Amino acid sequence: MKKATIYTALFVSGMFANTAMAATKHYVAKPDQSQWRMTVDTPLECRLVHSIPNYGNALFTSRASKKINLDFELKMRLPMGETRNVNLISMPPKWMPGEAADAMTTLKFFKQFDGYIGGQTAWGMLSELEDGRYPTFSYSDWHNRDRLIEVSLSSVLFQQPYNDFSACVDNLLPYSFEDIAFTILHYDRNSDQLNKASQKRLAQIAEFVRYSDDIDLVLVATYTDSSGGKNLNQHLSDKRAKVLQDYFKSLGMPQDRIQVQGYGKRRPIADNGTPIGKDKNRRVVISLGRTII
Repeated sequence: MKKATIYTALFVSGMFANTAMAATKHYVAKPDQSQWRMTVDTPLECRLVHSIPNYGNALFTSRASKKINLDFELKMRLPMGETRNVNLISMPPKWMPGEAADAMTTLKFFKQFDGYIGGQTAWGMLSELEDGRYPTFSYSDWHNRDRLIEVSLSSVLFQQPYNDFSACVDNLLPYSFEDIAFTILHYDRNSDQLNKASQKRLAQIAEFVRYSDDIDLVLVATYTDSSGGKNLNQHLSDKRAKVLQDYFKSLGMPQDRIQVQGYGKRRPIADNGTPIGKDKNRRVVISLGRTII
């Protein structure tokens, strides 16, 4: 037996030294019960769900962001009544005789909250499932400290939904709501159309709005430089605001949730006496609001 295997066996056996005589309650889907489902598959979010009979659901979620991310939640029908130390172990299924259990990490499940794991450990759980193993949470029952609770994720029928989940993650937008919630874009001189760089940025905002169902407000504030007269600048600013209002309406946003305002040459943010300053002042500020659940 290799040293690593010996150490793992000692670690796992040590974890249960104080509960060797304790009764164990094991929650796991039997092979004929095991189901993995993609419940969200959009460029904004991917979610893979596994039901654990009589216990709750296991959720893997990845969201649009600059960085690849993964959250795991163990949704319990009955949230923890007390904070508990929890051991996460990779267990071999019964049809893999001779395979050893591997300790993955130790964490806490907090009182009145579902279990949460993020980052590398969550990715590690997916890797263990792909290898046919059962990530298992082990902790002392908060109802009865003499009873050990074990909650396992079954790898039965995991591979195809996992393939779908991986494909969804590959197609997530490379930016989040926070990245586009407040955006300043710029215009060429005397134009009601954004410059090329800003058009690309607006396209990103549009893509997010198109797929999102919780953005409930778009605020548009347009400005000009001081090159023209007051009335001319105000007219140009209003025209810019109307173009963007129509643009967001074309994405499916209700008109009463799009608020636009043209400010003309008022409220400059830079010196209108220089070309660079004027470039900065020819701008639109787009702010997005969303429903918080």
